[in-house]
Amino acid sequence: MSPVPASHPRAALPSKAEPRGTSVVDRRPRLAAYLAASIIVVVVAGFGSTLLASLLPLSVSAAEAWYAVIAVGLLLVVQLFHFSRPSANLRSPASRWLLAVLLVLGYVPVLTFDAFWAAMPAFFGGAVLLVLAPRFAWPLFALNLGGVLWVELLYDTPLLALYTLLGVTVYSLVFYLLTRLARTVRELHHARTEMARRAVAEQRLAFARDLHDLLGISLSAIALKGELVHRLLAKSRQQAQAELAEITATAQRTLSDVRAVSHGYRELSLEKEFRTAQSLLTASDIAVQVHLDQGNLPVQARTLLAKVLREGVTNVLRHSEAEHCGIEVRQRHGAVTLEIVNDGVSAEDLSPESADLLTRLPDEVTALGGTVNTGTGDDGRFRLKVELPLPDTDAGTATGAEDRDPPAESNRIRLLLPVTFVLLGVSAVVHELLLTTDIWHITLATGSIAALLVLHFAYFNRPTAQLRSAQGYGMLFVQACLIYLPLIPLQHDWVSLPAMMMGCALLVLPPVAGWLVFFLNTAVAVWAQYIAGQAGQDTLYAVLFSAGTVMTGLTVFGLLWLSRLVGELDNSRRRLAEMAVAEERLRFARDLHDLLGMSLSAIALKSELTARVLPIDRDRAAVELAEIIGLTRQALSDVRSVASGYRELSLDSESRSARSVLAAADVRVRMELLQDELPSAVRTVLAVVLREGVTNVLRHSKVESCEIFMHRTDEGVSLEIVNDGVGHDGSAPAGSGGAGKPRPAADDAGSGIGNLSHRLADLGGELTAGVADDGRFRLRAVVPV
Repeated sequence: MSPVPASHPRAALPSKAEPRGTSVVDRRPRLAAYLAASIIVVVVAGFGSTLLASLLPLSVSAAEAWYAVIAVGLLLVVQLFHFSRPSANLRSPASRWLLAVLLVLGYVPVLTFDAFWAAMPAFFGGAVLLVLAPRFAWPLFALNLGGVLWVELLYDTPLLALYTLLGVTVYSLVFYLLTRLARTVRELHHARTEMARRAVAEQRLAFARDLHDLLGISLSAIALKGELVHRLLAKSRQQAQAELAEITATAQRTLSDVRAVSHGYRELSLEKEFRTAQSLLTASDIAVQVHLDQGNLPVQARTLLAKVLREGVTNVLRHSEAEHCGIEVRQRHGAVTLEIVNDGVSAEDLSPESADLLTRLPDEVTALGGTVNTGTGDDGRFRLKVELPLPDTDAGTATGAEDRDPPAESNRIRLLLPVTFVLLGVSAVVHELLLTTDIWHITLATGSIAALLVLHFAYFNRPTAQLRSAQGYGMLFVQACLIYLPLIPLQHDWVSLPAMMMGCALLVLPPVAGWLVFFLNTAVAVWAQYIAGQAGQDTLYAVLFSAGTVMTGLTVFGLLWLSRLVGELDNSRRRLAEMAVAEERLRFARDLHDLLGMSLSAIALKSELTARVLPIDRDRAAVELAEIIGLTRQALSDVRSVASGYRELSLDSESRSARSVLAAADVRVRMELLQDELPSAVRTVLAVVLREGVTNVLRHSKVESCEIFMHRTDEGVSLEIVNDGVGHDGSAPAGSGGAGKPRPAADDAGSGIGNLSHRLADLGGELTAGVADDGRFRLRAVVPV
């Protein structure tokens, strides 16, 4: 039997306190706010309507009836349209005035309806906790309960007054918790964007530091040396050529660094690297044992472990004497460990590249708070072990939510949820005391209710419990036994919490089955009331009992579902922030490759050209040198734009730079560009395509001619770069389509062509690359305008 509003012993009246509700089981975050609102509407409206219906047995005049209807209507309107509305400003003066309205409507009608109105101050009790600061709210909350108890003692026995008091307490907490949880869902939804924005801002600061340390100094050195060479042209040709050689070497070294950094900032898939490693080792007749327990690793940790795994396996493959290799990733004690063990590679056998990796590893791992250990063990096998600490999920989420959901508020919700369920159980026990004085019956009812609460807290209320599982079905069956088996010995003294099972069924079972069990339990509970002899022939009692049971079942479901949903959304904020950081890292890698690759290639090329023409034509050398200095300054500007995220490029400037660089490489250029005004995003992406296309041309020494055309098409604007640099075997540049008809560019990780495909796809465009029928390589980008 339902404890609070269901079967009130006074005049067969079941309207003295019962809680919460819910709606459709749908865990999609985008519907969470609507579902939470539906839960609140059902519970609040059901509570008010049930209490209003409980007045029907009274002999009241028509004016008193309208008085009750209007008072209850005003209570519902104020509660639903203000206090329970997630977007309402609860700290405003209007909220305090409406709080006073709830106080008046909760107590003044008592003068007319006596103790039958005593449950209505529950609206005021819930609103007090929402509006006022805790140091004021809890004393006023207690004072409100004291007022309810005083009213009840004026008209009812102490035990019945205690039953009503418990009901008002439960409903006050229910109104507060449902509203607070619904607001938390909404606040978490908005907090995700803010957290992602902050994470990206922090990542950009890290980018700026990396770029300054790695590229800023090199580019500044090139600019200074360029000005020095300019001064040396008239003084010492040999010193000028020596400085030019240093500029060329610095540009080439910096270009290599750019490619390395660009690759390093790309997220790698640890699971994919594991599959690749297992496949390669098996194909090389190396017995391999793998164990992957990556769980939900942060992006940086996952990428670093994938990088170490790739290099470690590469080393094993380079040594044919290796016969066994073991690879495992395990999570334990708040850390993740990668260990690669083999019997064919020692520290002395490491390749230069891997030796360099082991030199860099401590710094990279230390940056994430981890440790690296390498060496030969007692068994003679070489071990590479990397251990990284895992962030504390709870601490991370609490920190991220600090500005919107303070820890004190979260702790208060976590404390009040079990308190509310315990009060439901106590209400049921008090109800049993109202029905009988038989010690055996009281003990059996109390024991079964206590067992229900223990089961609820041990399993159903546990956020990590897998409810939709065989174990969940078993626990639901145990609940049913604890609820209905006591009906056999207790009979007319039967009291239990069928609403517990109804609410849990909606979480454990699929939606259709859950709702079927929900309403079947409602019917069984009403039937049990007739069996127990409490309902008798009172149709009104049966209706009110059914309504109270449904409301309590929905309340149990609502509190469990919303609390679990808040936990899920809270954890998802960290994952979404990591995804934003990963996207920013990928953007950084693409921009670093696309924007700086050509500039550094052009600087290196023009430095070599200047060194060649210096003995022959000093004026030509001075012109080329001035362009080197200009390219260097542009590269420095690009470094700042990559770090800041502002990447608008000038198509005119890129076209002039492309013509100059291609001419310096002795490539015949034919260029036709549109003079139309284009949107900024379209101009920038076409400028990047032009820059990357020219960079690819410069990488192939066989190129003799290059044509660049831009014109309008039915799809938008088209940019084509055509060159004759295809190899004699018909091979095309890396990352493009092969010989034959050009095809959509492949999504090659790390390739410039792949980067361009992503950029164009973001604007709804398309990139094709390949060898055309005339034997020339054609890169074509189409962007809608």
